[in-house]
Amino acid sequence: MKLIILILYFALLVGIGLYCRKNATDVNGFVLGGRSVGPWLTAFAYGTSYFSAVVFVGYAGQFGWRFGIAATWAGIGNAIIGSLLAWVILGRRTRIMTQHLNSATMPQFFGERFQSRDLKIVSSVIIFIFLIPYTASLYNGLSRLFGMAFHIDYSVCIVLMAVLTAIYVIAGGYMATAINDFIQGIIMLIGIVSVIAAVLASKGGFMNALAGLSQVTDETVSTNPGIFASFFGPDPLSLLFVVILTSLGTWGLPQMVQKFYAINNEDSIKKGTIISTLFALVVAGGCYFLGGFGRLFSDQIDVVANGFDSIIPTMLQNLSPGLIALVVILVLSASMSTLSSLVIASSSTLTIDLLKDNIIKDMSEKKQVLYIRVLIVVFIAISAIIALIQYKSSVTFIAQLMGISWGALAGSFLAPFLYALYWKKTTKLSCWVCFIFGSVLMIVDMLAPQILPEIMRSPINCGSIAMLAGLIIVPIVSMISPKPDQQLVEETFACYEKTNAVPQKTALSE
Repeated sequence: MKLIILILYFALLVGIGLYCRKNATDVNGFVLGGRSVGPWLTAFAYGTSYFSAVVFVGYAGQFGWRFGIAATWAGIGNAIIGSLLAWVILGRRTRIMTQHLNSATMPQFFGERFQSRDLKIVSSVIIFIFLIPYTASLYNGLSRLFGMAFHIDYSVCIVLMAVLTAIYVIAGGYMATAINDFIQGIIMLIGIVSVIAAVLASKGGFMNALAGLSQVTDETVSTNPGIFASFFGPDPLSLLFVVILTSLGTWGLPQMVQKFYAINNEDSIKKGTIISTLFALVVAGGCYFLGGFGRLFSDQIDVVANGFDSIIPTMLQNLSPGLIALVVILVLSASMSTLSSLVIASSSTLTIDLLKDNIIKDMSEKKQVLYIRVLIVVFIAISAIIALIQYKSSVTFIAQLMGISWGALAGSFLAPFLYALYWKKTTKLSCWVCFIFGSVLMIVDMLAPQILPEIMRSPINCGSIAMLAGLIIVPIVSMISPKPDQQLVEETFACYEKTNAVPQKTALSE
């Protein structure tokens, strides 16, 4: 039954990829779906790119164990800050200015906005460096679940996931990814609700489970009774850093921001904002809420020996075969949707911003799409190889690099991108300083954390601080550096004042 469900699921994904080939004949169609993607597809594409097996298996288990039921705040933050505010503050302006500048990627946006080829090249290199290991991390959460459900080697799972994702992304581009994301999003919504209900039922229902959690004690964490069932948990400051990194971080991740490039009209923004927020509330809130009850299974879990990734699979191992099959497809869906989003962002960035005009002159539209497709294969292959190496040799530094990638990308890009959309006085030098500060700080945190203050030695804390510091660095450097070309700035911001019946910054035209 499990195998039949999986085969039908895979056949559907590949079929959609082949069906969408007609929409992927040029760069605009392949990378952005022709900027004609509606609210449901865009919102689900945003949400499924946001949440992967890393969240469901890794973060939910780890932070649920550390903070108890208070870990749910991370999911609420993901919904309000990472989805609602991201759409409200970034959505419309990103769509208008990127179309005005004819940019399809984040580095291309920086290059056109500040008229700097070097800025475009360096930002594309940062994305290339930090998205590859993040891509490899998506396979991590699948190993224990596949072993539990099918008793097959994890290597088979890695290869299968890589090949199937490559087929539908290469064939149909962004549109195929968006349609598949919608299907995968529905599976994630149904799956997380069903799993929460089943796990709580196994512990006598929500009130009994919460009462049981209030009896759990761990003197190495806190001596306060009932701390894991409390409002803010045993360590509110660390929880705040988790909320900041996992919520505010989406504002600076190229694969997330790129979803706004493809929106088709004003109605899509309004509906997409609501849909995306509700999706995040159910999926992210549900994941962390479920993880918060992990300590009820402490008699079956050895975190010291098996790590935090063992928590969620252990909680699910006694569910019915049908529910386990649903969980496997849930996690597979979450990982494949994020993987497809990452490889499109990586390959399009490398092709459009690095190879085109810099290494390969006079690259036609047809050649650009070809190179993007070839690089998709390369990126997926590299990420699969890294995942296999990590699995076979138990290399741990790769997993550490995954947490650092979010901090480096968002620490480098969040503030420059946000200010570039809103503030005319943003300078090229402020972007350079933020790029260097964010990426170098996270590399130092990975290689030599002992030289940093104690609070910054955690990649989560360090990444959060990098993002918040960027919001201060950009305006300060902009005020003391040479002013940008006034005519160029006015021409760039004129796109917001184009009137239909109201200014375009208020409502997109059809």
